[in-house]
Order: sequence, then C-alpha cells, then structure tokens
Amino acid sequence: MFTGSLPALVTPFKDGALDLDCLKKLVDWHIEQGSTGLVPVGTTGESPTLSLREHEIVIEEVVKFAAGRIPIIAGAGANNTVEGIRLIKHAAEVGADAALVVTPYYNKPTQRGLVAHYTAMHDAADLPIVIYNIPGRSVIDMKPDTMAQIARLPRIIGVKDATGDLARVAQTRIACGPEFCQLSGEDATAVGFNAMGGVGCISVTANVAPKLCAALQAATLAGDYKTALECQDRLMPLHEAIFVEPGLCGVKFAMSELGLCSAEVRLPLTELEDSTKAQIRAAMAHAGLTEKAAA
Repeated sequence: MFTGSLPALVTPFKDGALDLDCLKKLVDWHIEQGSTGLVPVGTTGESPTLSLREHEIVIEEVVKFAAGRIPIIAGAGANNTVEGIRLIKHAAEVGADAALVVTPYYNKPTQRGLVAHYTAMHDAADLPIVIYNIPGRSVIDMKPDTMAQIARLPRIIGVKDATGDLARVAQTRIACGPEFCQLSGEDATAVGFNAMGGVGCISVTANVAPKLCAALQAATLAGDYKTALECQDRLMPLHEAIFVEPGLCGVKFAMSELGLCSAEVRLPLTELEDSTKAQIRAAMAHAGLTEKAAA
C-alpha cells in the first residue's frame, strides 16, 4: 500500500525542453526530504503538453533516478484507451511500481464506459492501478458503487480522490473495503481526509515543502492530530496561494524562488501575475520556507 506524502512531481523545463539534470536533482531532494513516493507526469507534471515520447522519457528517468529507494506511481492517464494502454505498458516495462489513471476527460463516458476503460487498462499490463477521480477537471465523477465494481479487479488497488468531499472517503471505504488505498488529491483537506480513513496525499504543495508535508502525513498516520494541525496551519496559506492560478504554475514559481527549478511552463499556461507571486512569497514565509516575504 502507498502511504504518506507523494509529490505530484513537476516536469522541469529549460528553454522549452525537458531538463533531465534538474529532474534527477529533484528526485534526490524529495527522497532526502522524506517524501514516501513520487508521482511523475500527472497533470502537475504537465502531461497535457508533453509529447507521448517525452511522457515516457520522464517516467523512465524518474524510475532510474529513484533506483528503488521510494515507490514511483507513473502517470498513465488518457481519454483515449488505446493511448492509455501504451502508457501503462511502458510504465510496467521500465519498472514503475504502479500507474495513476485518471478518469477520461472531455469525452464524458458513462459509468459503464468507466468500467470498460479501467478494465482494459487493468488487463493490458501487470501493474497496480490507482484511480484518479477529479471531476472538477475531467467532468466525470466515478461514483463509489462504480469504484467498488472496478475494485474487484485484482490490480485496482486504490484511488487518488480529488473530489474535495470528505464524506466520499467513508463512502468509498464502505464500498471498496478498508484495505482499498485512499490517497487525497487535495492538499487543503488532507488532514481531514486521513481522519476519515485516508492514508496519504498525492500532493502539489509537497513539490516545494516536502519535509513539512511529509511531517503532516506522518503525524496523521500516527494519530497525532495536534502536530498535523500545526503543520497544516503553516501550510494552508501556501495551499491557497499556489492555486490562485493553475497550481503547477504556482508551485513551479515557488520552487524557482528556492532555486530548485525554472518557473518555465508550456502554453497555454503562462507566467504568474505579479500579485500572485507576492501572495506565494508571503505564504512561503509563513510556512517557514523563506526568512521573509520579498518586498
């Protein structure tokens, strides 16, 4: 089972191309900081604007760089089942520990279509699958009874739940069983998510504050909610500031402030507004990541 703080890893760029040297440094840094896994090439990894080959290269390199020190859940989602099968087969071939498969976006399949899609993905490769349910982006919400049906397949092992609905954790626990791995996909509600039965978070904020996010997760899993809330008090303004504009833009800017990677993103995403930058700087100072907010 995957537990704890698993950053939804950014994909660093340099002059429009993949920056693999930076990617390696990020993997090493996250391991040093206490992250318990990494999730490359999800939405935060800019999967919509990577070519298929770039997508595969990032997965290959992250698996190689991690070298078995922490588990890698490879982004393998697509709204084209054939493309998704290619991605999950590749992830299995290069040694990823699991695949994160988002509900197909834009083409709006029915619940029956979701079952067919995930069954095809499941049968294509011998790799555990974590369902990614994020109706705010994909428009489709996988209902708990549909998830329970899919969870009968032996390699459907859990969900990244980005619904923001904490009642859904209990509903999924009843539908799929207590051993079904529930990971939060929303930083702001991660403490409550674990209190309801979750076991970790695939986190955007953990890209810039991995040690603090890991401490929060460790505290909740130990039942120490006093410490967890102290961590969350420091992190909450950062969670909010990062998502004033698209989250990956916010977190890449925050990382650039710490010298971790470039703030570069690909169109149609753009550089942050100055007001957003100021809010992120203030939130970083509040979290203790910088000594003070820039003037």
